[in-house]
Amino acid sequence: MKQVVQNYKSGELALLDVPEPACKPGGVLVRTVYSLISTGTEMMKVSEASMSLVGKAKARPDQVAKVMQSVATNGLSATYRKVTSKLDSYTPLGYSLCGIVEQVGDGITDVAVGDLVACAGNEHALHSELNWVPKNLYSRVPAGVDPRHAAFGTVGSIAMQGVRRGEPQIGDVALVIGLGLIGQLVVQLLTASGVRVVGVDPDPERCKLAESLGALTCAHPASGIVDTAVDELTHGAGVDQTYLAAGGNTNDPVELAAKLSRDRGRVIDIGKCKLDLPWNAYYEKELDVRFSRSYGPGRYDPSYELEGRDYPIGQVRWTERRNLECVLDLIARDRLDVEPLITHVSDFSSAVETYKSLNEGELKAVAVLFRYPDAVARTEPVITSARVAVTSSPAAASVPAGRPVRLGFVGAGNYASSMLLPHLVEREDVELKHVATTSALSGANARRKFGFAAASTDIDNVLGDSSIDAVFVVTRHSSHAELTRQALLAGKSVFVEKPLALSPSELQKVLDAIEESGNDRLQVGFNRRFAPLLHEAREQFGPRVGPATVRYLVNAGRLDHGSWYNQTATEGSRFAGEGGHFIDTVSWLLDADPISVYATGDVQVTLGYPDGSTAVITYAETGSSGFPKETLDLTADGKVLKFDDFVRASVYSRKKWASSRIPKGRDKGQAAEVNAFLEAVRTGSPMPISVDSLAATTLATLAAQSSVANAAPVRIELPRKTGAPA
Repeated sequence: MKQVVQNYKSGELALLDVPEPACKPGGVLVRTVYSLISTGTEMMKVSEASMSLVGKAKARPDQVAKVMQSVATNGLSATYRKVTSKLDSYTPLGYSLCGIVEQVGDGITDVAVGDLVACAGNEHALHSELNWVPKNLYSRVPAGVDPRHAAFGTVGSIAMQGVRRGEPQIGDVALVIGLGLIGQLVVQLLTASGVRVVGVDPDPERCKLAESLGALTCAHPASGIVDTAVDELTHGAGVDQTYLAAGGNTNDPVELAAKLSRDRGRVIDIGKCKLDLPWNAYYEKELDVRFSRSYGPGRYDPSYELEGRDYPIGQVRWTERRNLECVLDLIARDRLDVEPLITHVSDFSSAVETYKSLNEGELKAVAVLFRYPDAVARTEPVITSARVAVTSSPAAASVPAGRPVRLGFVGAGNYASSMLLPHLVEREDVELKHVATTSALSGANARRKFGFAAASTDIDNVLGDSSIDAVFVVTRHSSHAELTRQALLAGKSVFVEKPLALSPSELQKVLDAIEESGNDRLQVGFNRRFAPLLHEAREQFGPRVGPATVRYLVNAGRLDHGSWYNQTATEGSRFAGEGGHFIDTVSWLLDADPISVYATGDVQVTLGYPDGSTAVITYAETGSSGFPKETLDLTADGKVLKFDDFVRASVYSRKKWASSRIPKGRDKGQAAEVNAFLEAVRTGSPMPISVDSLAATTLATLAAQSSVANAAPVRIELPRKTGAPA
């Protein structure tokens, strides 16, 4: 099996082949699904390993003292051999993960093979494909918790133990110094406890993140903003607790803690920072300095950690394992949100490169996860086995030069009449040949208003007309897949309004028609990716290097009582009908298709992408009608793209860009979408969106329903590329 190791003497990092651990009594063998890099503790260790011997000695004076004691006891020569041997050995990295129980040791009855567990311990929850974990260092993951989030269990326990040591009470004011991974978790735990939180960090992005997670004010320690906020919140008295979650060799954090604490306030050291306490300041206020010992009581006690001897709950309420269970419970109940902390997800095979990027500053991150693909696949249900395998796709035909593109419409309701046909009716390069509608009157109206050559109530008059180049399917949702299938088999280029299908089986029939006919000339009406303002904003944002996070709020509003969207039994859910719009927009922005979906019933959809990017789409029906319908933020590479309802856009980077003018109307891309489709039909060039991407978006939309129903993430099995063997 593979494991990440480091040589402390040379600083070398390696993904080493090591023997698989045995499953000993009193513990379980766990196959890792996700493991978390502690960007504080672990990166400090990685950084120290690259130092010279003198540098290492300065960084670890405690170890130097042990060496000097050994010299006095064992002599210089023996001590030298011992120290160099230890330095020149591989040591493991990692201490927080989520995995699947592979084997259960003797004496274990609380979990079974196949259970998902969160694990702790710098000797047991390593960056390794398999780990043996003793009883008191694992906890079963509650149903519905994303394995990526469960991997935060250990660092969450560290933050929780720090908060417990501070003994906060409702209404207190607390100061958190250092807004890295632990500091961000401390902010959320304090806020959930009814505490008003002020944060300090020199990084403005971390300050913004902490404020989005509940802190009232966060700023650079030298700005004076925090001093003013504390003064106003406490009426000049000072904070009740200060949590030191910062690292480094500066004494500034403990001095700031003394300055902003109230009389007899508490100062809790969670991180590893310099603690040269200014005696007068701490003495005059009689400050209570407390240390927080890692994950909680039981840490460093072999009888607890290795032998499984628990402490009686009446004597020790919160142990390591109970803290771990509590963190997982808070995540399950949406009281602790770790998703915004995930900066990057990389495959375990890229572990060495990821560490190097972090150490060299190329990758700036709050939290980084390693993904173990084979194990990940076992935690997520597969929604489909849909595939595209056009083995004999003919070259796409183009329209003869000088001849207009001949179009047929199936359906001519409100959307077709207001959003599509107006962009076609005046074009000289288009001929509206035939419209087929359910109602004879609606067909007659469409013929009169838009100049169709013919109208009828028979779809065969459109599909059977060999002179028609392309067909627009603009009918009720429940008919889209079948009409698209028939049009593809008839050899037409097809533009179908969203959704393409309302079930995986419907989608499969469309894909089967593509395979059978060799006709992949298909476009779905995902118009937002064609919106001019969004295109301009993406160009201003520029190319992306690292993973991104996207937040997309859709203020959908309530449906009218008589809306056919309410006919869910036949027309599918509202999100199944509309959600593809927003998933496609995000996928276009990220230039990738989603690989996982996790949704809650209200509806909030979290999408995972291959490069570790994530997107959260909130589809809200209970918002104010006065608020914009769609707002989107994309964050990556130190830049932020902000998009407000097709009216305003801005990009924040080294130089801020903002859209120069407010458009007269909200151009959501319908005209550009139709232009792109017609250009592909006319020239025989590829369709604007690949079939694979259309299928992936459709599957992701449907997966949201499956995820809500099963309270679990859903893995998207992407269709095979067109032309691939079946």
